[in-house]
Amino acid sequence: MKALCRALASLLVLSLCACVAPQTIVTQPTTARSQPTVVVTANNGAIFQQGTARMLFEEPVARRIGEILVVTIEENLSAVNKANSNTNRDGGLTLSGSGSLPYVPQLDKLFSADASLSANNKFSGKGETNSSNTFKGSIAVTVTDVFANGNLAIGGEKQIAINGYNTVLRFTGVVNPNDITAGNKISSTRVADARIEQLGQGAISDANTMGWMQRVFLSVWPF
Repeated sequence: MKALCRALASLLVLSLCACVAPQTIVTQPTTARSQPTVVVTANNGAIFQQGTARMLFEEPVARRIGEILVVTIEENLSAVNKANSNTNRDGGLTLSGSGSLPYVPQLDKLFSADASLSANNKFSGKGETNSSNTFKGSIAVTVTDVFANGNLAIGGEKQIAINGYNTVLRFTGVVNPNDITAGNKISSTRVADARIEQLGQGAISDANTMGWMQRVFLSVWPF
C-alpha cells in the first residue's frame, strides 16, 4: 500500500512539473560571448593592419563568435495525404436433387434435397490528412560557434511579457556565411538543423492546457 502511495505521489509531482515547465526542442546554446581578439604586432610601416582592418568592398556580416545576425522566419509548410479503397466480392451456390423408391414411398422425402448458398463481401475505406503550418517573424541571434568549414552555429531567444503573459521565441541552427544577404540578414529557409519554438506562459496558456488530474487519468486509464 505504501509503495502504491509513493508511486501515485511521484506521478503527481511529475505531472505538476510537466505543467510548470513545458518541454523544449531547443538544446543548443542561444547566446555566446565574443572571443578575445588576437593581438597582432602592429606594423607601422604598412597601411593594412590585420587586427583592425575593415574591408571596404565587403558586406559587414556576422562571421565570428558573439556577433549578431538577423534571421527572417518565413516558414510555410503544407502536406496533404489521401487514400481510398474499395473491394467487392459476390458468390452463389445452388444445389437441388430428388429421388424416389417405388417400394418405400415414405422415404421419398429423404432422397429429395434443395439447397441454396450465397455470399457477399464488401469493403470500403477512405482516409484524408491535411496539415498546414505558417510561421513568420524575425529574431536577432548570436553566432555561438564557428566550424572548421566556415559554417556558423547560431542561437537566439526573445522574451515578451504583457500583463503577466510571457511569450518566448527560441531559434537555433547552422548557416553558411555565403547565404547571409545585405543588411546582415538570412532567411530561415536557408538555415540547416533549424529548431524554432514559441512557448507561452500565463493565464492564456493555462486555459489551453489539460489539467494535471486529467493527464494522470489519461495516462493510467486502460480504456
